[in-house]
Amino acid sequence: MSGEVNIKRLAQELNISIATVSKALNDSYEISLKTKNRVWTLAKELNYTPNPAASNLRSNKTKTIAVIIPCVANNFFSLAIKGIEEIARQYGYHVLIYQTHEDTEMEMSFTNSLLNGRVDGILTSVSSNEYNNEYYKNLVNKIPMVFFDRVYEELDTFKVTTDDYQISFTATEHLIEQGCTKIAYLYGLEKLPAGRARFLGYCDALQAHGLLAAEDLVVHYSEDEASNLQNIKTLFQEQAPDALFSSIEEFIIPAYSACQELQLQIPKDVKILSFCNMSSAKLLNPSLTTITQPAFEIGNEAAKCLFKVLNKRGIGDDKDIVLQSTLIKRASTGG
Repeated sequence: MSGEVNIKRLAQELNISIATVSKALNDSYEISLKTKNRVWTLAKELNYTPNPAASNLRSNKTKTIAVIIPCVANNFFSLAIKGIEEIARQYGYHVLIYQTHEDTEMEMSFTNSLLNGRVDGILTSVSSNEYNNEYYKNLVNKIPMVFFDRVYEELDTFKVTTDDYQISFTATEHLIEQGCTKIAYLYGLEKLPAGRARFLGYCDALQAHGLLAAEDLVVHYSEDEASNLQNIKTLFQEQAPDALFSSIEEFIIPAYSACQELQLQIPKDVKILSFCNMSSAKLLNPSLTTITQPAFEIGNEAAKCLFKVLNKRGIGDDKDIVLQSTLIKRASTGG
């Protein structure tokens, strides 16, 4: 017998029913090991390959999940994807990755296109260009979703985040312990809960030590790189801060460049620390003190939560999972 090897042909050659072959191939507990081995051996000999699309239609599963993130090139997200992929592989799932480039419109169009059954579930870290809570409130009822790192608070689904407030408080205290009294803040993600939590941690730490948080000491993130550099240079010229707390890694290069152009020495004239998952932070000159998020673990945990939902488990589990970030002290704060 030549031609395409399908379940029907396996059944004919083994003289058993199609249903039995199908169950054997799916390792069903109803079929004896002896029969399974006969089916598997023949399937191997004849190079039988299951048609995933057909079996997925029957089980209504695509064995695919989508990851919707702002940007793959960011070190945090590339590590988080690795964490997601590790779990997806264990469940035999494919991972589709969509980049929103911080654009809410694009994010919504991706998500809407996935609702027609292309994927079984979605992992997402939301775009920073606007607050979009209402849209997601409706969406979480339509498809299994888990949010990681950048989340919205009131959603009834799993959310995996880090201790943004606490670690920012701790990092600000580190600068104060190093003798800084005029700490400027480079503010990113300000429309999102994560960004606001970081800023609040900074403000509260200043207040706890009798220092004032002043709007003059805040530089707001611009998507235009040249503007960030110029705004930091202006900050130094007008306010002369003795420390910079950078809330996102996109501020690191402009901060170092501004110091270089103004001939300010780090850490003698100004101390700098930043949220950062770049492995190159320790190679900067001077090496950068960082708040490093457990990015791989966040992706890993978020994926585990999504598979709980897909397999109808984890009902009643705590849906707010908070992992700890680490303050790594290096030369840029005199550490």
